[in-house]
Amino acid sequence: MTEPSPLEIGFDRPGPASLRAAFFTVWFVDLVATILFFTVPYAYELNPMTVFLYDLLGIVGVVFAALVYAGFVIGIGHVLSRPFDVGFVLTVVVLYTLFASNNVVLLISREPLLAPIVP
Repeated sequence: MTEPSPLEIGFDRPGPASLRAAFFTVWFVDLVATILFFTVPYAYELNPMTVFLYDLLGIVGVVFAALVYAGFVIGIGHVLSRPFDVGFVLTVVVLYTLFASNNVVLLISREPLLAPIVP
């Protein structure tokens, strides 16, 4: 009988493969939309860390920021125990879907899907 290494203890993949694929799909759509935000004059990125990295490194900074965000999600999902890991990744997929949809609609129609309500 072999002892599991410290890295194997509590480090499992969060959720089914389809949920992980959904995360990477909406993450990629959001990444592409965010890159386009820096190339069109009528849209802008709100995340200050992404803007900072864009100012520092250009488009590579935007990709780096997206990779860091995905790394945090994956890392947290691996550390959480079931069923919390599945719930966490599912929540992130729903939020990314909402944000990516808003970004795509903004890029296509020049109007955000989720406009702030200001009285």
